[in-house]
Amino acid sequence: MTTLLSLAIAMFMGLMMTRLGSKLKLPDVTAYLVAGVLVGPFFLGSLHIPGVGFQSYEELEGLKVISNVTLGFIAFSIGNEFRLSQLKATGKTATVVGIFQAVFTTALVDLVLIALHFMMPNVVSIPAAITLGAIAAATAPATTLMVVRQYKAKGELTELLLPIVAIDDAVGLVLFAISFGVAKAVGSSVLDINSILINPLIEIFASLALGAVAGWLLTELEKLFHSNTNRLILSISFVILTVALAMLEFEVGGVRIGFSSLLVCMMLGSAFCNLCPLSDDIMGRADRWSAPILELFFVVSGAELKFSVFAQGAAIVLGIVYVLSRSVGKYIGARESCKMTGCSQNVVNYLGITLFPQEGVALGMCVTASQLPNDGSLIRNIVLFAVLVYELSGPLLSKWALTKAGDIKPMGDDVRNRREEKLKAAIDKKKPAK
Repeated sequence: MTTLLSLAIAMFMGLMMTRLGSKLKLPDVTAYLVAGVLVGPFFLGSLHIPGVGFQSYEELEGLKVISNVTLGFIAFSIGNEFRLSQLKATGKTATVVGIFQAVFTTALVDLVLIALHFMMPNVVSIPAAITLGAIAAATAPATTLMVVRQYKAKGELTELLLPIVAIDDAVGLVLFAISFGVAKAVGSSVLDINSILINPLIEIFASLALGAVAGWLLTELEKLFHSNTNRLILSISFVILTVALAMLEFEVGGVRIGFSSLLVCMMLGSAFCNLCPLSDDIMGRADRWSAPILELFFVVSGAELKFSVFAQGAAIVLGIVYVLSRSVGKYIGARESCKMTGCSQNVVNYLGITLFPQEGVALGMCVTASQLPNDGSLIRNIVLFAVLVYELSGPLLSKWALTKAGDIKPMGDDVRNRREEKLKAAIDKKKPAK
């Protein structure tokens, strides 16, 4: 009962915080995260009143299923950006920019942190520097999608942004797998070709294959139903099923077979939107259904932020260097690749800023990186520090960049007046007749 009560209070506080956020012109994502911090173990949870706030991080660990399912719906929704009709217009540009800026960011963070190692050997090791460089490539599809939806962003930058985020995370997963294999080899002086090259490639192709098969099967099963409600239920159940299947892991001939739930669900959405004639309407309904779970995801994410990372001086120094070098890498990598592909000046100037947010995928990589001997705890603290900084500032920066690029239009007086008139008419209608 206490868990349900905590979840209810968390959702209510997140909703109420958006009212304050709207007056301060803050994105809803930021309001949800702040609400999460308030109901987390550092604030209300520290009072140890049953049901009022999350009292421990162990309690939050039990809610991981919410994060996994939410990221599955986000990836499914982003897969809708890979419609063949859209890819003909933006596919080449999105692919080039997505790959270039991710690789550039990893290379720059690697160089900066390795240079820091030679200047301050006690702060960061070579394996930790290589691993953090790969984690730097990942972005936050959830944050990006929420900002785009809330402000109904539309334009050249938005059309490129969502597929780039999807490609960016796919490239990031590959870079991380390779870099983590190299980091372990540097630490142990043993080169393992399976972990460096074979396992990452198998994970990518296996994930895409599983997602494609699931997308085809969903399309075929949708033909059995004529009710929009039943089709929506089937789509939701398939996303959850796909997330569950993506958690499977086994070995064949000494080679590990695993899946990325993000890639699987992106491919599920991509295959479905290209194969099913009714996919646009069904995916739109699924997006509206997932709104409450998205709110809960960000509130829980805010509660998981750990301010204890500020207690370590070395972690703060390394965290600041990581955040700054990653931000520079994302901005320059996006800017130069946009120039190469002939994007408009607005996209050149502002795309990189929308790629700053970082959370879910990076935290997933962080769990794997914790296995690195001697450096796992440090990497975890640095990533948590960066997530704390990016999640509280990223939504604001994304909103600002999309507004400057012209994709977020300010509400005109005529629209505001129509809304006020509609509200006044609804209130007058409810008033009792004299």
